[in-house]
Amino acid sequence: LVLELNQVIIPTYGTVPEQQNLHTPEWVDLDDKPDSLFFKDGQRRIDFVLVYEDESKKMTHKRSDRKKQKRKRQVYESNLINYGLQLEATRSVLDEKLIFVKVHAPWEVLCTYAEVMHIKLPLQHNDLKTRNSSFNWFSTLFRVDESIIKPEQEFFTAPFQKEHLSSFYIQDKDTFFNPATRSRIVHFILSRVEYATKNNVKRFGINKLLDTGIYKAAFPLHDSSFRHLSTDPNCPSERYLLYREWAHPKNIFKLQPLDFIRKYYGEKIGIYFAWLGFYTNMLTVAAVVGVGCFLYGCLTKDNCTWSQEVCDPNIGGNIIMCPQCDKACTYWNLTITCESSKKLCIFDSFGTLVFAVFMGIWVTFFLEFWKRRQAELEYEWDTVEYLEQEEQVRPEYEARCTHTVMNEITQQEEHVPYTAWGKCVRMTFCTSAIFFWILLIIASVVGIIVYRLSVFLVFSATLSQHIGGTEVIRKYLTPQTATSVTASLISFVVIMILNIIYEKVAILITDFELPRTQTDYENSLTTKMFLFQFVNYYSSCFYIAFFKGKFVGHPGSPVYWLGKYRNEECDPGGCLLELTTQLAIIVGGKAIWNNIQEVLLPLIKNLIGRYSAAARSEKVVPRWEHDYHLQPIGKLGLFYEYLEMVIQFGFVTLFVASFPLAPLLALINNMLEIRLDAWKLTTQFRRMVPQKAQDIGAWQPILQGIAILAVVTNAMIIAFTSDMIPRLVYYWSFSVPPYGSHSSHTMKGYINSTLSVFNISDFKNASKPFSPWFGNQTTCRQVYRDLRYPPGHQHQYEHNIYYWHVIAAKLAFIIVMEHVIYFVKFIISYVIPDVSQKTKSKVKREKYLTQKLLHENDLKGVKKPMGKIANKIVKGTDSTFQPKDD
Repeated sequence: LVLELNQVIIPTYGTVPEQQNLHTPEWVDLDDKPDSLFFKDGQRRIDFVLVYEDESKKMTHKRSDRKKQKRKRQVYESNLINYGLQLEATRSVLDEKLIFVKVHAPWEVLCTYAEVMHIKLPLQHNDLKTRNSSFNWFSTLFRVDESIIKPEQEFFTAPFQKEHLSSFYIQDKDTFFNPATRSRIVHFILSRVEYATKNNVKRFGINKLLDTGIYKAAFPLHDSSFRHLSTDPNCPSERYLLYREWAHPKNIFKLQPLDFIRKYYGEKIGIYFAWLGFYTNMLTVAAVVGVGCFLYGCLTKDNCTWSQEVCDPNIGGNIIMCPQCDKACTYWNLTITCESSKKLCIFDSFGTLVFAVFMGIWVTFFLEFWKRRQAELEYEWDTVEYLEQEEQVRPEYEARCTHTVMNEITQQEEHVPYTAWGKCVRMTFCTSAIFFWILLIIASVVGIIVYRLSVFLVFSATLSQHIGGTEVIRKYLTPQTATSVTASLISFVVIMILNIIYEKVAILITDFELPRTQTDYENSLTTKMFLFQFVNYYSSCFYIAFFKGKFVGHPGSPVYWLGKYRNEECDPGGCLLELTTQLAIIVGGKAIWNNIQEVLLPLIKNLIGRYSAAARSEKVVPRWEHDYHLQPIGKLGLFYEYLEMVIQFGFVTLFVASFPLAPLLALINNMLEIRLDAWKLTTQFRRMVPQKAQDIGAWQPILQGIAILAVVTNAMIIAFTSDMIPRLVYYWSFSVPPYGSHSSHTMKGYINSTLSVFNISDFKNASKPFSPWFGNQTTCRQVYRDLRYPPGHQHQYEHNIYYWHVIAAKLAFIIVMEHVIYFVKFIISYVIPDVSQKTKSKVKREKYLTQKLLHENDLKGVKKPMGKIANKIVKGTDSTFQPKDD
């Protein structure tokens, strides 16, 4: 039978019976058991549900189209019955146009396809003793009550084989295959059954029938309501237990019942929540250190000498700053930036440097310990050899295998969907499309920059700052602040719009690539989407951190962008505070937007559906109809949840030097995210088809890439965006002789020595301000830190020796910080093995038992017919070679 499946069912998907009579589902009326998960006979379990609209009652299509759709559906259902599935049809209680087809897989079908799919099933109880940790007493305070959700029994498992059926641990045939495994097997069959043939091209699979509207839905059943226990005594009510002990907000500080989640939803969802929970737990340490560094900044801000000089009316009050734009801008007083300098002292402190180094090491611990945890889950959830043995080829790939090539390993012919030249053309087209969209994002970023440069002139004229101004609004709403906030909001809106467009483009490109397996498909789509999101979300932050205010010239000779717009300048304290503002707006706006999309939209849709079905309260509605009115999970499953968390991981690690509170905000968000995702899955969505997953897929190398890049970005933020290095150079070298006049190292005089002097008579006509100069002063100071010789010097307006000392110090700092952190990361990665010794022992023990149990029977079978012959040979040998007596 297995040979027949491999030769007939898998490659050809059966035949379409054109002449013979089609098999039809058995029609039954609804009984009075709304919570039942069985056919009307109460014996056969419902493994899947198909929903379609009665073609005779459709009014939206032509009669000929309705007839074709009905024929395809009938052929499909007939082929399902031919493959051994049992179908039972029931008309909807609430809508007479809807028909529910319940699908049951008998024992023989389950055994056959379990062998085809290499599904691992239990052999015997795990007899390895587990050592209790000394922290178990503490973790029990946060665990789910074991009397409510009992721990799963541990078994040694092996890929199922019908010929070794007696070797497997079978107490009851009805429970040997759990509901998740049964649904996965049935979905495997549904995805490969044919429904039509056109131009010698076979059409098959439930996905295409759903896309064309022949079926309206296809899903496995939830086992109960999430609000109360099932009235069926045979139902374990696992959905209710998950909602009560996992998804309910009261469990926000409890550990997740991961084994129970995996049992109900499958390994793919289980591994996501395991990763998210592990990431959230690790964020606790980062958040504590981040808060400590933030408090250090708050406590030491009053001792910030350079900020005190900015706010001092005798120092900052006497410093007149040059205009920040041509003509429209006016001169202004340095004390206007007093409030922003105080805030900057909180974030731009020594604690920030310590925290940036800590996060570079923290991310390594996170990734290394996650590898160990992932290896444990791979063993416990039987996915160690999943990719090599169990994962099947995508039906879309199989359908297009029209070209024949020679396999170099097996030296046999195999079918592929395209030639080497065709594959090259596809890859070229896809790569070009990806680069085109990335360039489109960069163009949008350029547009935002142009907006910044142009609107700054407007805000400078509208929000003009005058010397000695006393209005409160002038104190906080500066042209730089107004420009930064509005540009960040516009950037966020553009990001959201491009996300919606690119999502569809990325799916089209990946479909065109035609990946071989579902894992390959998801990994390819993941890479494209993250590459796009990386440029989309982080480009504005990279601009502020590393480009804004870096190439601006000086007041007498400013640098113009596109030959028209004068480049943006940072505040006297640098662009660090603006980077923090940008991060807060994007991260906060993104979190709000995602929650609206993920929680409110499904909730509103379900409420509308319940309201429209007003008769529901008067009639007994079965479980399958309740589930039909829930929202479908979508083809990409948890893809967007992963993407959201990885983008957040990037913000937490790449730019953490500018915002030490980022891990704390991420921790709070993730604690809510776990419960919101759990609530969404258990209450608002249909049950997903359980799927296997060995790990988090392409997200793992993406996280590793972010971790490596984070060391560089944080080092560069401290060196080039922060003002820490210039302050240290001044403190240790330029505050004392021969460059300074102070007798000991101090920060006094730092502001006066770092704001270059410019003679207002050197303004060009194109940039000379309209507003007249006042007083007897003939000079103004540059807005940004630019260390140049004063007017009258033989090298006036050229960079002075202080500037070159600072550049050398910045480069030295980047090199030292990177090498130190990378060296520590290497040591940590080497010391912490990816797989613990305990897990290795379990894997070896399981392989040994598998070999012993499955092959012992074969040896016994060979030994019986050979036993008599062996005995005769032994007896003959004994009589021939008996030793002679002395």
